[in-house]
Amino acid sequence: MWTLPNILTLSRIVALPLLAYLLWWPGWELGYLLAFALYCAMGITDYFDGVFARSSGAVSRLGIFLDPIADKIMVATVILVLAAQNILRGPYVGDMHVIAGLVILIREIAVSGLREFLGGIQVSVPVSQLAKWKTTFQLVALGSLILGEGLPGWTMPLGDIAANVPHTVGLITLWCAAILTLITGWDYLRVGLKHMD
Repeated sequence: MWTLPNILTLSRIVALPLLAYLLWWPGWELGYLLAFALYCAMGITDYFDGVFARSSGAVSRLGIFLDPIADKIMVATVILVLAAQNILRGPYVGDMHVIAGLVILIREIAVSGLREFLGGIQVSVPVSQLAKWKTTFQLVALGSLILGEGLPGWTMPLGDIAANVPHTVGLITLWCAAILTLITGWDYLRVGLKHMD
């Protein structure tokens, strides 16, 4: 149970309250830079817990259970706090960027429920390459949005406004993740519907 991969996974869950605390204070640039560093460290542990588990043959039921939960609650925590602090805002469309975050959250809940249902009837749904791209865009988006608050002076002209570069990259990649989320969510749903009466 207390293998290195499981400890790394649990460390991500334990670190979530600190991450949320650091994100809770818009305008605290150092806090957001620390949050960005913590977010990156959590992403690195996510990568290495899988590598260590496979290379050492330490794949466990606890790890299989906890790893996706840790990922989903990390993403949900960041999206909810950024939305609460009015950071999911941008030029031209204001706070409509929250919709991209909602799409991602709804898909995560729906796919988790679908996987639970299919697991009960012994059907597994492999992660597609497109779903991996979705995860990549999602992680880049949230990291960029955090970094943008830590580096408020890093701007570029965008029409008649000065846009924060990391924040703008974050919003664009968040929408890319939301679009891929809809596509991959529909793929999972189609598989699930085949096994429903």
